[in-house]
Amino acid sequence: MRSGVRLGIDVGKARVGVAKSDLHGILATPVETVPRRPDTVDRLVALATEHDVIELVVGLPLSMSGADTASTADARQLAAELAARGLAVRLVDERLTTVSAQRALHGAGRTTKSSRSVVDQVAAVILLQHALDHERSRGDAPGAILTADGGHPTS
Repeated sequence: MRSGVRLGIDVGKARVGVAKSDLHGILATPVETVPRRPDTVDRLVALATEHDVIELVVGLPLSMSGADTASTADARQLAAELAARGLAVRLVDERLTTVSAQRALHGAGRTTKSSRSVVDQVAAVILLQHALDHERSRGDAPGAILTADGGHPTS
């Protein structure tokens, strides 16, 4: 398991959920929900700098069959912008993270309306925790790395 803090990024059209790991990559915790605005990338870069991260784990919203969805291009674009700013970015399949987050919040007695402000953070926690667990159990990080030169994915 690589040592270092990671940020989990759950990209949505209205909000971006952010979570972070501890230094040892064991536990993901919520950080904040960033509104989607022209300065969203600036805020994410600031959070990455503030937490001295080794990489950003960005959720890639795929359909259940693994195909791209309407939201996939948006997540790829945001990830590419972050990579272009010099950050290490890893795209990871995020199927069902938002659904799992909504179920967890409902199970805790939160209504959909009262959980809007945190559902994206919870989805980011689920995404990042899954990535951490994958790396710990298999010895390799999940997903694909984006490079700063155009954001082309590599293994």
